[in-house]
Amino acid sequence: MNDPFARHPELRDLIKPASQSGFRTQSMADTLAWLSKAGIRTDWFYSDAEREAIRLAAFTGRPDEDLWVFAYGSLMWDPALKFTDVRRAFVPGYSRQFILKDTLGGRGTEETPGVMAALDHGAGCDGLAFRIAASDIEGEAEILWRRECIGPGYLPVFVPAELSDETVEVLTFQADHDADLICSEITRDEQVRYLATGTGLFGSSLEYLANIIEHFEAMGIDDPHIRELQSAALDYIAELAG
Repeated sequence: MNDPFARHPELRDLIKPASQSGFRTQSMADTLAWLSKAGIRTDWFYSDAEREAIRLAAFTGRPDEDLWVFAYGSLMWDPALKFTDVRRAFVPGYSRQFILKDTLGGRGTEETPGVMAALDHGAGCDGLAFRIAASDIEGEAEILWRRECIGPGYLPVFVPAELSDETVEVLTFQADHDADLICSEITRDEQVRYLATGTGLFGSSLEYLANIIEHFEAMGIDDPHIRELQSAALDYIAELAG
């Protein structure tokens, strides 16, 4: 059996196995019940029919071959997918931007919003590409859609990604500026404050940022922007404790 981590053994202990991911095992009914019990609004979620229609539209006309999925946020450490290969990847023309404002209880609330990354147009974005065998796409894509297309926020797109030795087309999820979750007018001061204080059912916004940085350090990727955001958020916390 081929080792999915053959190219990047340093990631072996940084990516949660699919068998251990709650995103893989929970049905949408289970997710709705769990979130509702935790006090998180679910009235903005897509229906199963809406979610499936978006998935089918994304794959219409696609060739019957292995699928690459580009991860730039939490998919990097908890993809919930069965993959045959994971590679460092760079997507030109897009960038990781902290414009997903969370007030719904995931990593922030109305009182103390959190913030997470979305993929938007920009100078380029480093991340990971996961390869899914063609025979597994149907089941794995259904799991992925329950994770990334739970409601308005992202748009599924296929874009070119540069690996170390080839360029491949990857599926990824781009910011939907028509969605309430996407806050393109967010200021840097707000980003720092939300990173420093936002917390919810899935942990804190600062932990989310730290996970991205941990993966980048393991791969030798230097991203001054996210390191500066982390430093500013830690300074903000120190000032509050002051």
